[in-house]
Formats: sequence, structure tokens, C-alpha cells
Amino acid sequence: MVHRLLAGAFALFISGVALGQAPQSSSAISYTRDIQPIFTEKCVACHACNDAACQLNLGSAEGASRGASKVPVYQGDRSKAVAPTRLFYDANSTEAWQRKGFHSVLDNQGSQAALMARMLELGHKTPLTPNAKLPEEIVLGLNRNNMCPLPGEFDAYAGAHPKEGMPLAVTGLTDVEYQTLQRWLAAGAPVEHNPIQPSAMEASQIADWEALLNRPGSTEALVGRWLYEHLFLAHIHFVGGEQGHFFQWVRSRTPSGQPIDLIATRRPNDPPGTDFYYRLMPVQGVIVHKTHITYPMGAQKLKRVKQLFYSGDWHAKALPGYGPRHRANPFETFEAIPAVARYQFMLDNAEYFVRTFIRGPVCRGQIATDVIRDNFWALFQEPAHDRYLTDAEYRGQATPLLAMPGQIDDVGSILTLWHAYRDKRNEYEKLRRDTYADMPAPSWSTLWAGNDNALLSIFRHFDSASVTKGLIGDVPKTLWLFDYPLFERTYYQLAVNFDVYGNVSHQAQTRLYFDLIRNGAEVNFLRLMPADQRGAILGDWYQNSGKVKMWMDYEEIDTDTPSALQLAANDPKRDFGLKLIQRTGSLNAAPDPINRCQGAYCSRPEMNAEFRDIEQTLSRLVSRPAAGLKVISQLPEATLLRIEGQGGQRQVYSLLRNRAHSNVAFMLGEAYRYQPGLDTLTLFPGVLSSYPNFMFNVPAADVPEFVEDLEAARDDTARFERVVMRWGVRRSHPQFWQYFHDLNSYIKETDAVEAGVLDMNRYENL
Repeated sequence: MVHRLLAGAFALFISGVALGQAPQSSSAISYTRDIQPIFTEKCVACHACNDAACQLNLGSAEGASRGASKVPVYQGDRSKAVAPTRLFYDANSTEAWQRKGFHSVLDNQGSQAALMARMLELGHKTPLTPNAKLPEEIVLGLNRNNMCPLPGEFDAYAGAHPKEGMPLAVTGLTDVEYQTLQRWLAAGAPVEHNPIQPSAMEASQIADWEALLNRPGSTEALVGRWLYEHLFLAHIHFVGGEQGHFFQWVRSRTPSGQPIDLIATRRPNDPPGTDFYYRLMPVQGVIVHKTHITYPMGAQKLKRVKQLFYSGDWHAKALPGYGPRHRANPFETFEAIPAVARYQFMLDNAEYFVRTFIRGPVCRGQIATDVIRDNFWALFQEPAHDRYLTDAEYRGQATPLLAMPGQIDDVGSILTLWHAYRDKRNEYEKLRRDTYADMPAPSWSTLWAGNDNALLSIFRHFDSASVTKGLIGDVPKTLWLFDYPLFERTYYQLAVNFDVYGNVSHQAQTRLYFDLIRNGAEVNFLRLMPADQRGAILGDWYQNSGKVKMWMDYEEIDTDTPSALQLAANDPKRDFGLKLIQRTGSLNAAPDPINRCQGAYCSRPEMNAEFRDIEQTLSRLVSRPAAGLKVISQLPEATLLRIEGQGGQRQVYSLLRNRAHSNVAFMLGEAYRYQPGLDTLTLFPGVLSSYPNFMFNVPAADVPEFVEDLEAARDDTARFERVVMRWGVRRSHPQFWQYFHDLNSYIKETDAVEAGVLDMNRYENL
């Protein structure tokens, strides 16, 4: 669960520390003013969302009071689903959480201090050697098996793991922070709750939106349900609203104007069990970047929704139910709503929707990320060229074939269910292929170009991924083309219907179907390529074992009907990418001269001379295969470069490693499909990962030497170690937290709405 950053209180606290003020007496300690800022600064980076270590979420007083649990949220091999444990949703008191298996980390245990106090003491008395590599016995990242000791198990834990107190394997608390927390804990860890309240302007807009979604009548109720199911993950921010105020759509037993009585179902399309109302609830606590999927609302957006859904002459004769059949097939459930309205709503904010299935309920993406390439571009089909929207007969034939698996989680039926849904999907692909063969040849007008959401770049960082507007990096190996049936299925399969608390059957079905979704997006794009080259391009995407997968699970592609695009015969895919960049102009939200040098210029023209030179130098690292830049093999997936210029200026760049694969068609054995000599780097201004793997802090004057040393390091670990020692910010660096949180400060300066505390669970021990 995500929470609001208490920026004012944090600044007040830091100013006291900077002036050398002693910690306040226990009677004067305030949770909001003194404690939460410490948690935000030193704890939330590991203790937030579903993947909080031991489910200890320290982004709010409610999370701290709830405590910890031994039950992991992410356990892909469990045979039975577990009960959801979403903070602010599934229980509303400490006692209720304890009935669900949580234990306090704040309460004293008889003569023993609170568990948190002892964990902090263990960490404080075993400080790390400044900027040294951590001991190998400290396991980090997703391979770590968190012990989550109960209070009575702490002594055994400390004996077995003497260097693993809190904060874990990172520069710890200052003496002032440590003393403040210990005094607070000794005093019984009192907390006060200060929930966010909407401003008058926000309350007025909330009333308008709630009135829209709760309009009486079958037609209105169907639209309200569709909108809720498509916005339940959004962090809504209002035009003219307060900075840091975000809201989420929920279902409540109480109408507008009354306190929200939340209906907490596993999925947003599960039966509510009673009469309900759609309500906007403030997002409480510290905002964390990994689940901060923003969505703007205001008067223009309200007008747009009314135009899309209420201007046509259509009516819903009856309301669908909430059973497995309706969850599995939203095309059937919402067929009364004009398909063009549904698709256009998603296109208007396509970046939001793609982010929902990249950064959505999973918080931790390895369940789905190994099914996608390390970088690709996403495009969208123009509604006027989408046969599902324009041809009612075709829509009627296609709709029954678009159902998705995952509603039945019987472990013994995984293969049977998978084969049934695979066969339906392939029947749909055959229908689509044959129907589109009768349409005019696709051209540039086939691509939607309505706003800057039309071009998206996706980067995978092994077990997480990011989505950004614009065409970033060199022309990628693959491109995806979404039409409405594909876009909607991706969203429902990975966001609405995905249950992070589900069992192995549910999660396997989700992952297997996403493989078909990726293939469908690739096949859609292939239709833009010359007919006689489509087979060769597809074969390049599915090398080696991928050819077996094509034979086993995928429908044959169209290699006969022409494309109207005039593309270079020797490499039509690359030529398409370069022409797409040229044609899109201002629509491309991310011009990228660093990775795609224009002549001799490899920097952004709007930068000052110092940073133009820096970017020109850094560009030597990008778009080169690892066979010629061997240091790539030693770099993590997502490295952040913090470049310090003159006069206190600084810029932040993401240095992303793009791993090449022979194919990404299987759930297991990914390492056997790596092609390390073809790996490349992409460098782009800004923070393009919620989970930094490492950071370098480089003075501007050192940039040429930094680049030269990386080039010279090749695959020599000793040389790379010297680069890390000189410019690297290891977890043990004395200024680790200053540099780490400066990444969020940079986001706040460049796009304040998107700011949130980053996650350090994947920060590597280089």
C-alpha cells in the first residue's frame, strides 16, 4: 500500500538534526513530527507495499501499529490462495490485524524491549565499513529469505545473523535518529493518526465524479462499473488540488457525503455482496514510486467521459453479474457500451494503462516480466482501422473467443485450462488474420496519433519494468501494436483479474496467457512489415527453442497480404523505427539525441554547454553491443548516474542494461536464452526505474575519465572494482541516503506529480 510523503515534517526534523539539537524527551516526541520522518528517510525504501519485508509497512502509523507477519505475499508455488492483507483495506485496527496473524514490533515483551528496539540496537552496534563491499553472507535482493523472527525468537536470530540488524545492510541511523526512536519505543511507541482530508476544491470535484459514477439507471450503472474497474489502481490527482494529495476509487456501503465504509474484495470485479456506491478515498501515508500510477482528473476529463459514454444513442437493457464468466470476458460483460468509447478512453491515457500492468498490484514484477523483452516500443491501432470497433458481425464472432484464464485455480487442472484458453485465443488469431486480410493494406494511418500517449517505451530490469512516454533508445528488437481487444485483455489479465495472493495455478495461468498476449502484439506489428519478410523477422524473435514454442502454441501468421508502407528491403523493421521517429515529430514526448545521435551531436540542445559536453561524452557508452563494450557484463540492470556540475547543478541519468535473448517464450530457463554479446546500454535523463540497482556520483570534470575507465574495464573485475570504489555509492556509503533520496528530489523537480520514495530492495552489493 502506498503512502504520502510528509515533506514538511521531514524538513523540520532534518533542520533540527543539522543544528545539532538533542533528541526531544519521550513525553515531547510526536509520531507525525519526529518518528514518521525517520521511517520515511531510512525504512520505507524496504518496508512498503506488498513486498515490504515481513509485511512490515512503515509508511504510516497504521502500518507501524499493524506490525509484521511471517507469511510472505509473494510465494509463487503455494497450492492454496491466502487471505489478502492490504493495509487500509483488509482490517482497520491493530487487534483485527493480530487476528490475521500479525505481531507487534512496537510493544515491550515483559522485561524485554520491543522487537523493533532490539533490531535497531543490533544494527546500530554493528556499523558497516564506509563504502566497503558488504560481507557475502548477507543475502540481499529477491533471493533473501526473510526470517521475520517473533519477539521470542530474536536472540536466536541475532546469534545467527549478528550483522543483520536494522536498517539491513545499509548505512544506518544517525545517533540522534537512533536515540529518538529508542526513547519513543521505551515510552510505549505512542502514535497519532492524521488522515489526509480533501481540500474544499478537491471535495467539490470528488462530489462531481462520484455523482457521475453513481448515476441511477442500468446504462449509467454499467458505465460506472466499467470506469471503476479501469481506474481502481489510479492515484487520482485533481486539477488545482493540493500537492501530495491523491485519491483512489473504492466501493463503499455508504453514499457520498458519509464516511466511507469500504467493501474489500480480492478483485475489483468480485461480487460486492451488498448495495454499494463508488467513492474516492484519500491515499494515506508515504507515496512510494513503485505503485504510484497517477491519473489526472478535472473539468475537461469529466467532460470527455460524458462525451465518450453518454453522447451516443445506446442503452443497457440489463446489468451483468459478477461471476467467473463475467470476470473472464469483459468484452461480453460490457458489450452494451460502444467499443469505440471503451477503446478511446484507454487511448487517451495509454501510459497509465500500460503502467497498471507493469507497476500494478504486483509491486514486484518477476511473475510477468520474464515474458517480455528488455526494451521495446508500444504503438496503438487507430480506432477507425480496428475491425473490432467498426464491424459488428466480426465483433460478435470475436467476443466469445476473448475470454481469459485464471478464474478457476484448481491446481490439478492447470494444463487443461491452459490448453482450452490457448485454443480459444488461437481461434481468435485465425479469425483476426483472415478478416484483416480482406481490409486495405495497413499504412501509417493505421497507427493512432491522438496525443503523446501514442508512443511508449518499456524497459525491463529483470524483475521489474518501467513505462515512459516517447520513443527512447535505439530502434529495439521488437515492437508491439495494441488494438482494442489486445489492450483490454492485457489490462484485465494483469491488473483487474490478477490476484497477488493467489495460488500457483492462478499465477501460472496468468503468466502463460501473457505469453500469448506478447505474441499477439508482435504479430499485430508484423502486419506492417513486407509480407515476404514477416517470417524471417518472427524467426529472429523466436530463435532456437522459440521455434518449438511457435509450433506448439502460436497460430500461423499472415505472410501473403501486403503492407502499404515503403520500407528498406535490407532491414524493414529498423527502417520503420527510424521513419516513425521522423514522422511523429512533436508527438514524441522523449526526443533522444543521446542514444540516437543526429550527425555529430549527441546531447540535448536545451542543456547548458557543460552538460552538453557531458552528454556527448556519456553517449559513447550507448547503443554498442557488449561484444565491443565488455563492461556491460558487470553492470546491473538499472544504474543511476548522478552528475554534479558547477554551481550546485546536477543531472540524473538512467543507465539501463538491455539483455538480449534468443527468445522470451518460456517460464523457466531464462539464463539459457541470454545472448550476452548482444547486450546494449540505454542512457536517458531522469529516473526510469522504481528499483535502482546501483548509483554512481560523478563530478562533471570526472565524466571523461569515468567513461574511459568503463571502456577500459572490459570484463576485468579488478578494474571495474576501482571504478566502483572511486565513484560508486555503495549501500555502506556515508552519504548513501542523501544520494538515494536525491533521486526522488530530482523527480519532484522535473515532474512533481510522479514523485515517490524509491525501493532499495534490489540495490546490489557491487
